[in-house]
Amino acid sequence: MPAHLRDDLKFKPGQSGNPNGRPKGSRNALGEAFLEAMHEDFKTHGAAVIAQVREEKPDQYLKVVASILPKDLNVNVNHLNELSDDELRSRIRDLHGLLAPFLEGIPGALGGVGPASTH
Repeated sequence: MPAHLRDDLKFKPGQSGNPNGRPKGSRNALGEAFLEAMHEDFKTHGAAVIAQVREEKPDQYLKVVASILPKDLNVNVNHLNELSDDELRSRIRDLHGLLAPFLEGIPGALGGVGPASTH
């Protein structure tokens, strides 16, 4: 193919491959209607359904909680070796306080901190 024809086939700067296509960020009507219906349903039943799932299906509840946590949540356990016992206890208490609302209703989940030991 001659060079002058190849140049005519190239997209110009700022030109889309489909200039008449859907604009970026727009949604189709079905998607908009679905999101609106879900929003209305959640406003009416959201808190009660969340509580019901937490009580009846704690594994599914935990999956949802985990799915909304930041994906870049990195835990470096090696730095824990450098903390004093008091600092470790403080961190454990902080984590327990953060997780307690999510663990309520799960049998044994809030029974204590740390592994059980036999004496």
